[in-house]
Order: sequence, then structure tokens, then C-alpha cells
Amino acid sequence: MKNADEAVIEGAGNIGRVLFLSIVAAIGGFLFGFDSGVINGTVDALQLAFDSDAVGTGFNVASMLLGCAAGAFFAGNLADKIGRKPVLIMTAVAFIISAWGSGIAADSLQFVLARVLGGFAVGAASILAPAYISEIAPAKIRGRLATLQQLMIVIGLFAAFLSNYWLAGISGSAGAVLWGGFQTYQWMFWVEILPASIFLIALFFIPESPRYLVAAGKLDQAKGVLRSLSDTVDAQAKVNDIRSTLVEGSKPSLRDIVSKYTGRIHPIVWVGVGLAALQQFTGINVVFYYGATLWQAAGFTEENALLQNVISGSVNVLFTFVAIALVDKVGRKPLLLVGALGQAVMLGVLAILFGTAGVNASGGLMLEGNNGLYALLAANAYIAFFAFSWGPVMWVMLGEMFPNQFRGAALAFCGLVQWGSNFLITMTFPIMLASIGLGFSYGIYATFGLIAYVFVRRLVKETKGRTLEDMSRDAQA
Repeated sequence: MKNADEAVIEGAGNIGRVLFLSIVAAIGGFLFGFDSGVINGTVDALQLAFDSDAVGTGFNVASMLLGCAAGAFFAGNLADKIGRKPVLIMTAVAFIISAWGSGIAADSLQFVLARVLGGFAVGAASILAPAYISEIAPAKIRGRLATLQQLMIVIGLFAAFLSNYWLAGISGSAGAVLWGGFQTYQWMFWVEILPASIFLIALFFIPESPRYLVAAGKLDQAKGVLRSLSDTVDAQAKVNDIRSTLVEGSKPSLRDIVSKYTGRIHPIVWVGVGLAALQQFTGINVVFYYGATLWQAAGFTEENALLQNVISGSVNVLFTFVAIALVDKVGRKPLLLVGALGQAVMLGVLAILFGTAGVNASGGLMLEGNNGLYALLAANAYIAFFAFSWGPVMWVMLGEMFPNQFRGAALAFCGLVQWGSNFLITMTFPIMLASIGLGFSYGIYATFGLIAYVFVRRLVKETKGRTLEDMSRDAQA
């Protein structure tokens, strides 16, 4: 009898259903990207609107990440208790409320509260979407389907950059009045309400994850979902296979990440934690959150800086397609290795260019000659390396590398670390920019790229083409 995951691939007409379910889940990734990127074009306007200093501005930008850390942690645990689908629905509602609240906020406190709620939704979506996709996808194309999450993230980022550029082009700047007496930056946030509403409606048309249903003891429902994914799969055999990776009589919980034999956290969880933290420590979200500010610090006008964001967003989308093409062919580990080295080199180039730049009369950086072009090329090459490696592959691996028994709990823990790292990098960048400058800052991020290479080479195992149940047994052995 053929492996049940292989049978899904052969199931007539059901790949379309699997793809549809994956796309719906990945809309959460689009909102993740849009919500993360929309802040990019609003930083200066927010500083003026709320009369905040560098530290206050940094917190306004980074406040969402506190919610992200909490959302990733609690959503993973909650998804193990009540299911993936109900938590995703709550996530969609939170996106809608946050988008409205961020735009209507009258002061920093209201803004931070709205952004923290949005962060909770982003954090939840960041771990639940790849987990859901991994739990319904056949092994041979699981990497490509899980990479849809990252593709939607970068499309969401690009959509936010493009929306910001378009709206600022109409009014003149993010702080100018646009429609209805509201400033442009407010409308930048409100644009998100439309895709968030589509996400909410679409979620009512997807089933619960079959692996959650088995863990919850709802075996008949699990078999029904498995049959809907493939008309050739032996649903009973697949249910038995999933049950064999669970602890009999014990529902998945957070304490499962601690081995009952050693009393320590499972080593595979620490590998996931390392991947989650190192993805952030190379500074990728400095580019996405502070892109306009960064390029203005490098001597570009506000209009040109916003245009650079659109270019960077395009590169991000393009090279995510490269990841989709390669992740199930060459594997996860090779992409991570190449990406880590590539990012380190490009960040090193940026560190040299920014570190040796001149200073104009107002104290800003001045890239002379062709150095501005070289910096732009290096920054986009850095984004390209990230886009086909650490961007999508980290989420793919987190969604598939953990055992069925504690996938939700491990994702919660890794999500907390990932978003905590994101917060640390985002919060410290304005301070580093004001104290040690762009050159040294990028030198630090480049060093983490080298550390990431060594980490992957020594500790990360390939997961390409393996079923979740096979990996569950290995991790628990």
C-alpha cells in the first residue's frame, strides 16, 4: 500500500482543494506582511502626530512586536486546545479591529494598544498558517505549499509599500490631509481592513486540520477531512499513522516540549529556537520597518525613499518564487546555507559603504559618486538572498520539523522567541542609528549572518520529502 501522503498527490482533482485551503490559510501571511510593512511609510508622520522622540518612535514602531510575541505563544497553545480554524478566525477579527484602531488613534497610547492587538494577530498567523498548511499538504510538495505563506507575506509587504507610495503621492506626504479630513498615514492603516475581511469570510470555508482532529479524538471527522483531500488515501490507515505519533490518552500541551525521560526541553525545539532568532538577527526587518528612514539617512528624498521600498518589495516577491521552485528540489538546508552566506556578504558591503560615507551640513549621510547605487544594489541583493532562503524556509521548517504531539507547543515557544528577537532588533535600530551609525549597525547584522551559516551546517537536519509522522518518530526517539 502506498504512503498516504503520496496518495494525496495522486488523488484526482484534490490537489486543487489542497491548494485552495493552503491559499486561504496563507492570506494570514498577506496580512502579516501588510501589517508589518505599512508602518514603514508612516514613521515620520507618526513622530509629528504624537510629538515623540527617537525612543518613543522606536517603541511606536516596535510595539506591534510585543503583541506578535504574545500572539505566537498563546495562539500555538490555544490551537492545540480548540483547533487551528477557530484561532485563525479570531485572528482575522483582530486584524480588522487593529487596522481601524491604528488609523483612528489620537495619541501614542491608543496607537500602541491598536498595534499590539494587530501584533497579536500577526503572531498568531505567523505560526498557525504554516502549521495548518503543513498538516494538510502531501509530503512531496509540502515545502512549496508552505512557502505560499512567505510568498503571501512578501506580497503583503509589497502591497503595503505600493499603497503607501500611492497614497503619499496623491496627498504629497504621509502627514498631509488626504480624504475626509484624515491624514494620509491614517488611510495607510485603513487599507488593511479590506483584505482582513476577505480572510475572515474565507476561513468559514476551510475544514479543521486532520492532525488536530486526531489529537482531539475526533477520528471520524479526521477521516472525513483526509478523504476530502484525496479520494485514494486510506483514511483509516493515515489516522492510525498519526495516532502512533501521539501519546496515548494525553492531549498535546505546552509541557510536552520537555522530555519526560531527561526533564529537559527536546533538542529539536532548541534548533527551532535558533532558526527563529537568527532569521531576525541578520536585520531583515530593519529594512522593512525602517526602509524609508534608512534611505533618507543615506541621502535620499522621502519620495525616492518610498520608491526604494517598492523596488525592494518587488525583489522580495520575485525571489520568493525562486524559493518555491527550489525548496522541494534542492532541500531546505542548502537554501539556508547559501542564504546565510549571501546575506552576510551583502550586509558587509553595506557596512563598508555606510561606514565610509561622508556627512552633509545637516549631519546626514552623503553617499558620494556611485556609492548610492552600490548601496541600493547591495541592499536588494541582501533581500534577494533572504527571500529565497531564510524568509520562507525558516517558516517551512518550523511548520514541519516538530512532532505531532507538541507541534503547537513548540511553535508557540519558537514564535515567542522569533517575535521577541524581532522586537529587540526593531527597538534598538533607531538607538544604534543615532549612536554608532549605519556602518557599525550593519557590521553587527553581517556577523550574525556568519553565525547563522555555522548553526545550520552543524545542527539543522534536512526535512525534504519526509512525512510529518516519520519526522515525529525520529524527533521523539
